[in-house]
Amino acid sequence: MNTGISADAVNVDVAGAGAADISAGTGSRTTAAFVSADVGYPDDSVPAKSRRSPLVPAAAMLLAGLLGGVTGGMIGAHNTYNNDYSRTAPAVPARSGVVSSDISAPVERTMSVSAIAARVLPSVVTISVATPASTATGSGLIIRSDGYILTNNHVVANAAAGARVSVTLYQELQQISAKIVGRDPKTDLAVIRIQTAGPLPAATLGRSGSLVVGAPLVAIGAPLGLAGTVTTGIVSALDRNPTVPAESGGESLLIGAIQTDAAINPGNSGGPLLDGRGQVIGINTAIATVPGGYGDRGASGNIGVGFAIPIDYAKSVAEEIIQTGRATHPHIGVSAVTITPDGASAAGTSPGAMVRGVEAGGSAALAGLRPGDIITKVNNFAVGSINDLIAATRVHRVGERITVTFERDRRVQAVEVTLQEQRD
Repeated sequence: MNTGISADAVNVDVAGAGAADISAGTGSRTTAAFVSADVGYPDDSVPAKSRRSPLVPAAAMLLAGLLGGVTGGMIGAHNTYNNDYSRTAPAVPARSGVVSSDISAPVERTMSVSAIAARVLPSVVTISVATPASTATGSGLIIRSDGYILTNNHVVANAAAGARVSVTLYQELQQISAKIVGRDPKTDLAVIRIQTAGPLPAATLGRSGSLVVGAPLVAIGAPLGLAGTVTTGIVSALDRNPTVPAESGGESLLIGAIQTDAAINPGNSGGPLLDGRGQVIGINTAIATVPGGYGDRGASGNIGVGFAIPIDYAKSVAEEIIQTGRATHPHIGVSAVTITPDGASAAGTSPGAMVRGVEAGGSAALAGLRPGDIITKVNNFAVGSINDLIAATRVHRVGERITVTFERDRRVQAVEVTLQEQRD
């Protein structure tokens, strides 16, 4: 994953772990779980019993998924910080039609599920990505009345290889050709656009930063190609940072993801996660799965552990893509390795992200960071792993100054770092 922070080094205490045992970055050990970045459900085939993957050790399933291009990835450690991820983006022109609400997400449902469905279903579309060999479907959300639709990058990634992307509106049969406005593999977000004779029903975007654990949620999308499917659940947890597969065998980190038990299955990706008022508070993106599921996906479908990108973050990325065709990412300019609590205890240091290399002329070098420094905090957010460090910097904007706290020679120090734009 090219994030400005190299994640090619493994946790220092993993070597002695069993095949299905990983370090969660918090000092505890847990059986590996898997995240399936839902790429859509093939329209032209039903998973056959003969294609079932044999039950194999968890670590092998993970590796096979990554190398084979099959969706699968390891859930990242839960962060200890709580952030609303309200990354400030350039203002969108008034003509855009983006509808946002300043009302906090309710603790209890204030609208019935049927009322929420009736209100939001017209704003949810089914996205088809067709190649000469097959067609897959995903979901999308109308965010502007002039045809802009937000979805996941992995839903439309094949467009880069010449696949045809089309959109079917709610309760419509005709497919409308869609244009890719911009894709961002790092955040797994993309914006597409369709042209229609009249304005489209844009969804109302809520505030994911006001969510609380236990609050009611509704998910809408096209699981297994079944458009307009509505499921319900709650906020199971907040501020998860799961790592999911990205393009060309890389990885993508979902920043501060919302965990939910609402049923999310292949084809739901890119669809909205809604609060009790029917406001969009997340974009459904990934599910945790267990080995031995259908086909070559290695997934058994929904097990009650799904993840959505918070809308506060997704909205700012979408607005930047709409204005410039691309999203920018802050760059700290170091390669690092995770020091787990066990590893830190053995070495007599603190857990965190240990700097392995510093980019010449980069932000970290200019601030005085050196190889061997152990980064333990960014502003007020604790850093216990590489993923924590990526998440803590990614929520900021290029040009912002952050305070990086680190340990050097067992002494705690802090420096100001001005974030620069990461170049691919």
